[in-house]
Amino acid sequence: MGSSTAYGRIAMEVGTDGIALITIINPPVNSLTFDVMRSLKDSYEEALRRDDVKAIVITGAKGNFAGGFDVSAIGGSQGGTMETEQRPGYLAVDVITDIFEAARKPSVAAIDGLTIGGGLEIAMACHARISTPTAQLGLPELTLGIIPGLGGTQRLPRLVGLSKAIEMMLMSELVKGDEAFTFGLVDAIVSPDELLKTARRWALDIFDSRRPWVTTLHKTDKIEPIGEARDSLKFARAQAQKQASNLKHPLICIDVIEEGIVRGPRAGLWKEAEAFQELLYSDTSKSLVHIFFAQNGTSKVPGVTDVGLVPRPVNKIAVVGGGLIGSAIATALTLSNYQVILKEVDEKLLQAAIGRVRADLQSSLKKGKMSREKFEKTLSLLNGVLDYESFEDVDMVIEAATEDVSLKQQTFADLEKYCPPHCIFASSDYTIDLNLIADRTKSKDRIVGSHFFSPVHAMPILEIAHTKQTSPQVIVDLIHVGKNMGKTPVVVGNGTGFAINRMFFPYTQAALLLVERGTDLYQIDGAITNFGMPMGPFRLADLVGLDVAIETGKPFVQNFPERTYKSMLISLLQEDKRAGETTHKGFYVYDEELNASPDSELEKYIEESRSISGVTIDPKLMKVTEKDIVEMIFFPVVNEACRVLAEGIVINAADLDFVAVMGMGFPPYRGGIMFWADSIGSKYIYSRLEEWSKIYGEFFKPCAYLAERAAKGTPLSSPVQQAAPQL
Repeated sequence: MGSSTAYGRIAMEVGTDGIALITIINPPVNSLTFDVMRSLKDSYEEALRRDDVKAIVITGAKGNFAGGFDVSAIGGSQGGTMETEQRPGYLAVDVITDIFEAARKPSVAAIDGLTIGGGLEIAMACHARISTPTAQLGLPELTLGIIPGLGGTQRLPRLVGLSKAIEMMLMSELVKGDEAFTFGLVDAIVSPDELLKTARRWALDIFDSRRPWVTTLHKTDKIEPIGEARDSLKFARAQAQKQASNLKHPLICIDVIEEGIVRGPRAGLWKEAEAFQELLYSDTSKSLVHIFFAQNGTSKVPGVTDVGLVPRPVNKIAVVGGGLIGSAIATALTLSNYQVILKEVDEKLLQAAIGRVRADLQSSLKKGKMSREKFEKTLSLLNGVLDYESFEDVDMVIEAATEDVSLKQQTFADLEKYCPPHCIFASSDYTIDLNLIADRTKSKDRIVGSHFFSPVHAMPILEIAHTKQTSPQVIVDLIHVGKNMGKTPVVVGNGTGFAINRMFFPYTQAALLLVERGTDLYQIDGAITNFGMPMGPFRLADLVGLDVAIETGKPFVQNFPERTYKSMLISLLQEDKRAGETTHKGFYVYDEELNASPDSELEKYIEESRSISGVTIDPKLMKVTEKDIVEMIFFPVVNEACRVLAEGIVINAADLDFVAVMGMGFPPYRGGIMFWADSIGSKYIYSRLEEWSKIYGEFFKPCAYLAERAAKGTPLSSPVQQAAPQL
């Protein structure tokens, strides 16, 4: 029994014990849609009408309770304008509060797996919640630019207390079932095998008055006195503004919580519904939803992932080169339960590399992130070697050796002799053309780029680069490995810098151009930080090290000489032993805690660099606004991103949006680099770049792709017709 729709279904079974078991079924995570909510309401009302039903248990099918509201369904996208039943106020008040929570029959939520967003909000409206220890509960709506819209802002504080509720909502924090039990979000923890049995018994106990009948919305024992509550809310506002001064929806969420505490939960529900409706159509929400879908689309590659290929087993992976990146990759692989062979050229370098892996794992052990048993097991997966003799059964090799073309060519030629025929040959280098690296090998179909971002353990992206010869099977295999490592794989074409570093190389160069022509260096960093980047280009250069900044820029100067800006400023600082944070001096000076302060001595280096470049101060650039700075630094990045699309290095502009956010720190609430550019318009970007190119040279010259789109008024992110993928 139950009801079914095109967008999921609800099943209801009434047992001889008088329990109506209502199951949400909408694979893969039982996401909620308006159709599912309508069916849930119908089933609930039927259970309330039936004389053979004493109580209700709500659960989800196949190991998940409910994975929140289907983002694509929000905003009435299934039916154009928003019908009454699609309005948040109707669902939160008329359905969940007045039908579910106020029902004359008790309900219990049986929780397992994902229980997030609207799923948790439904569970909180039940009169009790039984969970498995590993279930994941949370209200992550703020990551999509909205707030909980089915009563979560009112019920969560009443179950877990104000401070914990604010933390969970503002941080979009997911908690495991056993932790949720400790602060009152769930009432009992049981094994998955006992879940439904326990929930049924609990519901009958409430019906028979053996357990309390608790209406969450009317609970007050976890809410502190109004004065203390207002202090907590004030502190939360200050923290939210400090962490993301450009975002309004965290503050709106706090306002809605406060409304319920000051004026009562029903007033809070209506304010929540009103705020949710307003935020749903905000630019911030559109941007964050775009990034959400962009992340899900990065590893979908036409002709590769849509032709039925299944990933082959990859059990043993060799890493050639145990430097900082190589050892970090080896660590990440062992943590993902791969057997790892780490090769170095001599015993001293090998022991240093193994030492780095051990130190990384010990750091996790000390922080309590892993047990001693897990530490020993993980370390045992690593085997250090000095030759290729043990490579006979490896499934993949990741080359992370010195950036020397001849050395890499020899490495891959050697690998071909010692590795099995199915072995994948991956290079972690993004600066050297893969075709050049593969020049001495016959197995060009096995060559692929595997660019891990630094720090490897923290950065969530794996950039997978292919040549025209790379086998689709190899790409599918590497996508699978990346996902096993907890990375989001992004598949791109071959070329200098692949996609991510290629797109962003003008970022620092534009900042150097502005500085040499008179713009205050610290004003630039301030403007870029205010725009939403984690830090400005100069503070970032100090963080990664000026030596790294120089090396990173070299391939682009060599390969794109006509459109790179060549400044000696970083080299001058480096020569004077100002290497960044490591020497406590770079573009900034640093105290012992690495707090940065401006340095008045910097002007002499800028003057010398200006003299070498042969440029003069432009009075206009001494008085630029923050808007001008943002545009002069990011429009060249947009211009290069257009070239990446035009050349087929990346097929979908959304991939560039995602990697800009996750790889380079571009503010997610602006939707990524191309999404942001389209919000400004190709005509405006083209006109500004064209104007600057006439004054400051080829660095700003708009590319043909941008010029063509501007002339037609076409969005920069709309599909490229003429660019064929490289595969």
